[in-house]
Amino acid sequence: MLSRLRTFLFLMVLSVTVVSEASATFSIVAYDPNTGELGVAVQSRAFSVGGAVPWAEAGVGAIATQASTNESFGPRGLALLRAGYSAQQTLQMLLSTDDGRDNRQLAVVDTAGGSAAWTGGACQAWAGDSTAVGLSVQGNILAGPDVVGDMVKAFHGSQGELAERLIAALVAAQAAGGDKRGQQSAALLVVRPSDRFPEYRTRYIDLRVEDHEQPIDELERVFRIHQASDLLRAHVRYAEAYEATGQIEAAQRERARMGAALRFTLDREDASASTLNSLAWFCATGNVFLEESLQAAQRAVNLEPENTGILDTLAEVYFRMNRRDRAIQTIRKALKLEPDDAYLLSQFEKFQE
Repeated sequence: MLSRLRTFLFLMVLSVTVVSEASATFSIVAYDPNTGELGVAVQSRAFSVGGAVPWAEAGVGAIATQASTNESFGPRGLALLRAGYSAQQTLQMLLSTDDGRDNRQLAVVDTAGGSAAWTGGACQAWAGDSTAVGLSVQGNILAGPDVVGDMVKAFHGSQGELAERLIAALVAAQAAGGDKRGQQSAALLVVRPSDRFPEYRTRYIDLRVEDHEQPIDELERVFRIHQASDLLRAHVRYAEAYEATGQIEAAQRERARMGAALRFTLDREDASASTLNSLAWFCATGNVFLEESLQAAQRAVNLEPENTGILDTLAEVYFRMNRRDRAIQTIRKALKLEPDDAYLLSQFEKFQE
């Protein structure tokens, strides 16, 4: 208790803040108890909203600070949560010394499922918030209360991992009228506990659209690219970690997410060669969804038939399916294009053995 009190007093002493405007903003803050993920998704009629509104740390909590944004609420709020204060206590402590609280919106979610939100009386209409277990949704200068209400419905009614559900909430908000002043920037921040990969504790997913006519659509587009590359690698890592500790159901969930991303991409006619190739590679080397991986790799080769990296992926998929003659045939095509490439030569030797 003494350490918590010291943390609170120290943060109050350092409460000199830099305040910026992030007008016409809606956001969602949420916690997934199954994975430990915490996330914030936000859209605003302001430049680079991702640098001001969302804050999160795995095992600690997540925060959105907006309207007349007090950016210090992010690091100070996380420090309070880290010290053991609840979401509600953290919100009250941050606001208690803030002379500008009537112009603020603030949302806090903790890892116990607690949530708290504040909409100051001076926030421009329509402004409001809605909280539930492990969830807070809020916005200001909106078309109306349906923007917030539809975000809650979309989040609870959507499928997939936390990031996908957060994006679904943003899409629903915009469909309900969104910001009165329009769109400009959007951001998605998700953090996740990991002992082996501590970087995920602060940046499991960190995507920003700084200035765009349709920032939510653009955010979803870049998320799908991320989902097919770095996020797929993360699922492999978590699956292996869960298997090593006997958490088979959790490992299956991670691999199922890989398959869902692969099938989603295969259903898109506009899927790029690089996205198809990345999905095929990670799934094949993880020895999962090999038939779908073969479809993805073949489509990628059709799009870029002289890309040796893509040809290598197709060869690897064949190899994993025990179709070694096709693997050798395919890697030979790559070697004709780059006959001195040491990696391709090593792949050829592997397939022959």
